[in-house]
Amino acid sequence: MNEVLRIAIQKKGRLFDKSIGLLRDCGISVSKGSGKLFARASNFPIEVLYLRDDDIPKYVEEGVADVGIVGENVLMEKGNMDLVVEQLGFSKCRLSLAVRRELDYEGVGFFEGKKIATSYPKILQGYLEANGVNAEIEEISGSVEIAPGIGLAEGVCDIVSSGSTLLSNGLKEVEVVMKSQAVLMVNEALSGEKQTILDRLLFRIKSVQKARKNKYILLNVPNDKVAEISQLIPGMKSPTVLPLADSGWSSLHSVVPEDEFWEVIDELKKLGAEGILVVPIEKMVL
Repeated sequence: MNEVLRIAIQKKGRLFDKSIGLLRDCGISVSKGSGKLFARASNFPIEVLYLRDDDIPKYVEEGVADVGIVGENVLMEKGNMDLVVEQLGFSKCRLSLAVRRELDYEGVGFFEGKKIATSYPKILQGYLEANGVNAEIEEISGSVEIAPGIGLAEGVCDIVSSGSTLLSNGLKEVEVVMKSQAVLMVNEALSGEKQTILDRLLFRIKSVQKARKNKYILLNVPNDKVAEISQLIPGMKSPTVLPLADSGWSSLHSVVPEDEFWEVIDELKKLGAEGILVVPIEKMVL
């Protein structure tokens, strides 16, 4: 029987949706029916395990799952960062310290001798030690942000995305402990066949990631400006230039990182570019 690669993902929540979306963008079809503990892909040799995010590092390290998609914050707290093979670029957030909004805050020394509530005691302890602060850590799970309001702690260390949860609980963010995103972690003892499957999966993931960062650009340019515009947006190797029906004009096609495009858009227009189209790319295979 041919082997399959077992991949663990969060069973519900935003990381679940993004993980399933990544597999879908990689051309892998997996059922995500409610209540399922695992599912087999219909067109790729992987099996998906739906787990609590806190359990994913342990199951991957112990070989119950071969790879896992998990937040860096969870992996740093619960597992081994050396097992990361790819940063995935989604579910970005930060682990931050926060205090009551009305307090005067002048630096991390504020926490000296105080109590901080968190679900990430390992990460927080390392941060405090690195900053020479001696504080008491109160480990709690869930609803960390209510701790100052009920007198449990003077501050919290919790995950922040938009900051709206802190605001609604009368808190303000004062220090960023770490930035986090989803990562792909792997068990160290994969068989040769499973490593081959993982390599195929990573190839697809990198193709999707590359496509997300780039745009396909089409623009009409005067023939006497083709060389200058080609230098501004050279593409992967060189732009494609096609003659238009109107004499003296060409259509120039290129692939450009989106950030770079916005940096040169004004210059393109000054050189006479017209009818500029920016098109998303689904995959990029280099």
